[in-house]
Amino acid sequence: MTRTLFGAALALAIVSTGAQAKGCIKGAIVGGIAGHYAGHHGLVGAAAGCAVGRHRANAQARRDDQARPAAR
Repeated sequence: MTRTLFGAALALAIVSTGAQAKGCIKGAIVGGIAGHYAGHHGLVGAAAGCAVGRHRANAQARRDDQARPAAR
């Protein structure tokens, strides 16, 4: 378990920076835990979770931006 947490923290330190971290942290934690239990692949799970989390956060931001001008 500690290797997974260390791996997730390491992946976060390498992959994420300031504004790009939105969605990455939560995704990396969930992915790291899932990867650990799916065959001790915590680092791979953390990296994939980070990528998916960033993608979903960016998609939500685009939806929010598109909805904002309609409300004005």
